[in-house]
Amino acid sequence: MTAPLVPVKCALISVSDKSKLIVQARSLAAKGVSLISTGGTFKAIKEAGLDVTEVSQITNFPEMMNGRVKTLHPLVHGGLLADRDIDHHLASMKDHSIPAIDLLVVNLYPFAETVARGGDYNDCVENIDIGGPAMIRAAAKNHRHVAVCIDSDDVAAVLADMEENNGSTTYGLRQKLAAKSYGRTAQYDAQISGWFAEQLSDPAPSFYAQGGSLKQGLRYGENPHQVAAFYSDGSHRPGVATARQVQGKELSYNNINDTDAAFELVAEFGDEGAGAKPAVAIIKHANPCGVAQGSSFEDAHAKALACDPVSAFGGIVALNGKLDKATAQAISKVFTEVIIAPDADQDALEVLSKKKNVRVLLTGGMPDPLAPSQTMRNVAGGFLYQNRDNGHVDLVDLKVVTKRQPSKQELADMLFAWRVAKHVKSNAIVYVKDGSTAGVGAGQMSRIDAARIAARKAEDAQAAAGWDEPRTKGCVCSSDAFFPFADGLLQAAEAGATAIIQPGGSIRDDEVIAAADEAGLAMVFTGMRHFRH
Repeated sequence: MTAPLVPVKCALISVSDKSKLIVQARSLAAKGVSLISTGGTFKAIKEAGLDVTEVSQITNFPEMMNGRVKTLHPLVHGGLLADRDIDHHLASMKDHSIPAIDLLVVNLYPFAETVARGGDYNDCVENIDIGGPAMIRAAAKNHRHVAVCIDSDDVAAVLADMEENNGSTTYGLRQKLAAKSYGRTAQYDAQISGWFAEQLSDPAPSFYAQGGSLKQGLRYGENPHQVAAFYSDGSHRPGVATARQVQGKELSYNNINDTDAAFELVAEFGDEGAGAKPAVAIIKHANPCGVAQGSSFEDAHAKALACDPVSAFGGIVALNGKLDKATAQAISKVFTEVIIAPDADQDALEVLSKKKNVRVLLTGGMPDPLAPSQTMRNVAGGFLYQNRDNGHVDLVDLKVVTKRQPSKQELADMLFAWRVAKHVKSNAIVYVKDGSTAGVGAGQMSRIDAARIAARKAEDAQAAAGWDEPRTKGCVCSSDAFFPFADGLLQAAEAGATAIIQPGGSIRDDEVIAAADEAGLAMVFTGMRHFRH
C-alpha cells in the first residue's frame, strides 16, 4: 500500500524550549492548522493572540499532580496512535470523540541540563519527562499518519514540506522524523539510567545504555573506507566535544581522537589559570611525542618539541592555559594539525589566521583528571565498560624500595613522568629530566623494547639539536607497569636514568630492587598500574 500524503489539520504542541514557539505556531495557524497545547506552552500561544485549545478541554481532565498528569489520556494517545487505514480504529475515534492529531511537537524536560547545573536529587527527578516520551513514541510508531517533531529544526522541515505539498507531509519526512525521535528518547533514557547508576554508585548496572547527539558527520573514520560520525554525550566535560572551533578545516576522526588524548594529558598538570605551571603536550597517533612544563607556554612548547621534533610534524598541540602570541608563532613554525587550549588572546589568533588549515579549538576550561567518567570499547557480541583511569599519586603515596633515596628533583620528575606514562599506550616507558620528557617508548610488546625505543628517541633528539649528550643522562624513568625482569630497568640505567618510578608487584621485585641497588639507582613503587591499550 502506497504511503499517503497526510494533510496537517491538527497539531499538539508541548515544549520546554519556547525560543521559536510563537513564530512556528503562527506559521502553522496561517496554514489552517488547529492547535492543541498544554501548560506553559498553551499560555504562551494564547498570549500571542493565537487560537489554541488546552488539552484539558479535550480530555475533560485538569492537569494535576504538578503537571505530572496531563497528556496521559486515551483522547490524546488515541489521536496519535489511531491507524487511519483500519476501519475499526476510525470507528473507535468516532465513538469516543477522539480528535485526529496529524503533527506532534514535543521537546523533553531538561533532565541533562538540570544535572549539569548541579540540581539536587529531587530537582533531577522532577525533570524526568514521562508524558513527552510517551507521546513521541506513540506518534513515531504511527508515522504512517503522524509527523513528530522533537526540536524547532524538525518543525521548520515540516513547514517546508507542507509548503511544497499543499499543506501535507510526505511519508519520507515522517519516517525520518520517527527514526530521529526514537533516537532521542533512547538517548534521554540513557542519560537518566546513567545518572541513577552514579547516584547508587553502581559500577555494573544490569542494563547499560549510552546515547549521544550528532555533533558532526565525518568524511570517514580511521581510514577512508570506514564510515564515521562524532557524537556528544551531553556530559559537558571540557574538551574536544564541547570546544568552540575558531578556525581551520573540519576535524577528522583521527584529529578528534588525538586531540582528546592531548587535552586529557595536559590536564594532568592542572589549570594554568588557577596557578599551575604552563604545560604543553604534543601528541601523534594518540601517544605523546613531547610533554613539558616551563616558565611560559613558549618555553614549555620548546621543551616539548625538543623531545621528538620529527614525530611532532603533523601533530596535536595542547595547552593548559591561554595561548599567547609568542607561543602561537612558535607553533606556527612546525606543521600542526590541531591546537587546543582553554582560551587564546587575539594576537595569537591573528598569528594563526595566516595558517588557515590549522584547526584551533577553545574549550573555555580544563577537564578535571580526577573526576569520574567512563570509557567503552566494542568487542564481538558486546562491549567493555570501565571508569576512566583517574588514578593519581602524590609524594606521600611513593614507597622508596632502594638503598639510595631519590633527590628532591628526582621526585618531582618522577611524578611528572608518572602522569605522562598514564597517557602512553602500553607497554610504556617515559624518560623525564627537569620537567620535560626526554624520550617516550609506546605500545611495545615487551617493556625492554619500550625502554630501548625511548632511549633511541632521545639519541635522535640529541642529533637534531646538536647536544653533547642525550637528555636521558641524569633523567628519571617511569614504567606504566612493573618490570617483570631486571633487564628493562638495566636498559633504563644504560640510557642514563638515575631514578625509577614503577608500580611494583612483580614476583621478581626483589631481583629488580637488587639490580637497582647494584646500579646505584633510586626506585619508588606507586602501588598503582596505568595500562592503556
